[in-house]
Amino acid sequence: QVQLAESGGGLVQAGDSLRLSCAASGGTFSNYAMSWFRQAPGKERESVAGVSRSGGITYYADSVKGRFTISRDNAKKTVYLQMNSLKSEDTAVYYCAAQRSQYLWGIPGRVESEYDYWGQGTQVTVSS
Repeated sequence: QVQLAESGGGLVQAGDSLRLSCAASGGTFSNYAMSWFRQAPGKERESVAGVSRSGGITYYADSVKGRFTISRDNAKKTVYLQMNSLKSEDTAVYYCAAQRSQYLWGIPGRVESEYDYWGQGTQVTVSS
């Protein structure tokens, strides 16, 4: 059983930056591909970014490419999401998720149902 705890959310202005963290416990972190999802009010949860077990393979939603960076530190059992040039449309609850994977360099899934564990979420609000 893996527990995930997000932190780093808050209220910022458009153009600002935030770094989200997701700390894992209770499992072998390096066995999991990790992703960030988000859910805005009245909308479905969507994939934002993902990183392979190795950290060497990443993907990004088109809406955040060039602005967000996902990374992981397997020694610290933590995955990060650096968010720059924030926009009001980035306002959402951000969730991290863990996907059990056999492949060190496997591309993380982009579908919720592919993920085994979820954090409780952290609110990010961007005022324009």
